Amino acid sequence: MVSIEVCVGSSCHLKGAHDVIEAFNSEIKHHGLGKEVFLTGAFCLGKCLNGVTISIDGELFLGVTPETVPEIFQNRVLDVLGV
Repeated sequence: MVSIEVCVGSSCHLKGAHDVIEAFNSEIKHHGLGKEVFLTGAFCLGKCLNGVTISIDGELFLGVTPETVPEIFQNRVLDVLGV
């Protein structure tokens, strides 16, 4: 199981957290990993100046955009799951 938290605090919300969540949802569905990947929102991950901030199994990624999600998903989720 891989856990992805997307900050949805006010700063990250304004920087496009909803679009990042949608991009992760799309990747999860595309790869059929609904049971292997847990996607949730987090109120604040403490990096407000660098949002959108996400955490994957405790590792922070800063400045995430919908365009960077596929690469992060490939390198940090699919590789970890061996897919």
